[in-house]
Amino acid sequence: MSEEIKTAISPSEAGPPAPPAPVLRFILNSVPRTILGVLILTGVIINFANVLGRHLFGTALFWAEEVLVFIIIWSVFVGIVAITFNGAHLRMDLISAKLPEGWRKAVNGLVWLVFLACALFVVTQSYAVIATFAKNEVVSNAAGVPMVVPHTALFVGFVFVILAVVFRVRAYISGRFD
Repeated sequence: MSEEIKTAISPSEAGPPAPPAPVLRFILNSVPRTILGVLILTGVIINFANVLGRHLFGTALFWAEEVLVFIIIWSVFVGIVAITFNGAHLRMDLISAKLPEGWRKAVNGLVWLVFLACALFVVTQSYAVIATFAKNEVVSNAAGVPMVVPHTALFVGFVFVILAVVFRVRAYISGRFD
């Protein structure tokens, strides 16, 4: 068992959790943010080209709206990886923040387990949808993009969310992120 996992599983009361290994921070925070930037820049370029085409040349890119929606879908599910890794979710912790330390950790542990269970459910269901689309070779109407492409965003995003939660279990249970 790696030292990172041992540290994550056995939290100490001595303060905030140790920062994650640089390779984890790179894979689960820096890479998703970079991909997100590229996706947004690509969307801006497509949108700009569509506006220029429509107003200057009288013709629009018929596929632009559809591809922009797919870019937004990928942006959301790539972005949740970094958000999950950093523990930057919106949280309803009005009650749990007032609980004694032991109860708060128990509640956070339960939330962590439910989070993992829901993410695993999403991964299994999205895999089934992707397999169905791949088997039937379904494509989008305007751009002809295989529907496997946008639906894979959900699968990939939640697989990496599970990794982020597992590697940051100590931070999730203690409620303290670096």
